[in-house]
Amino acid sequence: MKKLVITGMGAVTPIGTGVEEYWENLIAGKCGIGRIDRPEFEDVPAGFAGQVKDFNPKEHMSGKLSAQMDRFMQMAFVAAKEAIEDCGGAVDPYRTGVTVGTALNGFGTITETEKAYNKSQYKKVGPRFLPKALGNVCASQIAIAHDIHGPSMTLNTACASGGDAITLGATLIQAGMADMMIAVGAESALEPILIQSLVSAQALSMNKDNPQEACRPFDIARDGFVSGEGAGAIVIETEEHAKARNAKVYAVLSGWGNNTDAYHPVTPRPDGEGEILCMRQAIDIASIRPEQIGYINAHGTATVKGDICENEAVKEVFGNDTKVPISSTKAATGHMMGAGGVTEVITCIKVMNEGIIPATLNLKNRDPKCDLNYVADNLKVENVEYAMSNAFGFGGQNSSIIVGKENRDE
Repeated sequence: MKKLVITGMGAVTPIGTGVEEYWENLIAGKCGIGRIDRPEFEDVPAGFAGQVKDFNPKEHMSGKLSAQMDRFMQMAFVAAKEAIEDCGGAVDPYRTGVTVGTALNGFGTITETEKAYNKSQYKKVGPRFLPKALGNVCASQIAIAHDIHGPSMTLNTACASGGDAITLGATLIQAGMADMMIAVGAESALEPILIQSLVSAQALSMNKDNPQEACRPFDIARDGFVSGEGAGAIVIETEEHAKARNAKVYAVLSGWGNNTDAYHPVTPRPDGEGEILCMRQAIDIASIRPEQIGYINAHGTATVKGDICENEAVKEVFGNDTKVPISSTKAATGHMMGAGGVTEVITCIKVMNEGIIPATLNLKNRDPKCDLNYVADNLKVENVEYAMSNAFGFGGQNSSIIVGKENRDE
């Protein structure tokens, strides 16, 4: 297979817009979770989330263009723009493509339009409704802005969507359909109907009195995940293509895995079989040994079942006595669903290049059943040659991505 490299990165997150702001705030221990300050959330039991505050799309695009996009598209557009500019902006129109992963598409547009429609006497819906609601228009807007004519695909694989957008981008390059792919993950669906549904499913944390400590991955006091919003983007290309244009390389995209549990619509397999096989697939594609991985960015949502299942799956793949450092960054950002699969890969790249593993916030009293090497405080590391990011979603969707340090010893 062709050697693939990552040459550009972009991020819009609850703790910062832009990769550098995101990273600096992440290692500084900043938490972007707080009350959702909208009237309709006053009576919602879990009315808090990781929000991208002070995000003004008109600072990044025209007012006319921002009005054509749902909020998730706006954030995806900004992250993709940063990644493309970061890679040098050298895009061959017909050999470049876009993949987008999102769990809920234009959910905000749909719910807000429905509310306005029901209140309106005239029952009119504007012409922008459908393109703002459709998930694939996000990729279309990115392609239009950057004159990209290659493959364009959008996937909805729940919380694995962002990681799967990376896998799909890599697969399309390996198939010879492109030399460069912009892989994007994005989500914005902070609406009462969704939050109430997740409350009913007993999936969300109910710690409304202290939202900043509500998300507690691997902690004995955890009581569910916290919703979040945001976007991430990376530029993937063949090493040959990157060298030909003298591009800087952040990391090698070494391995990727995707599969499904075939077990339950929302509950992970108790034996973790799908997660185990997914991680092993990524390791096999990377042609490395498990012990070569120096950091795992866990899915780590802070649900009781999910954290334990991932813990046991990691032990099966890496061994019961593995000391590989693991952290979950969702305690800082909330669960950004489709976006997390990309921003957490960016975190892995920064770990390799900066030598710092970010802490799992709020990890004060570790669950005895979560008995691996979870990082509760920032950890300095000298040489992480490979890092893995896991993203596991409803429907039994599993994604694992492995990145490698570009200047490691071959």
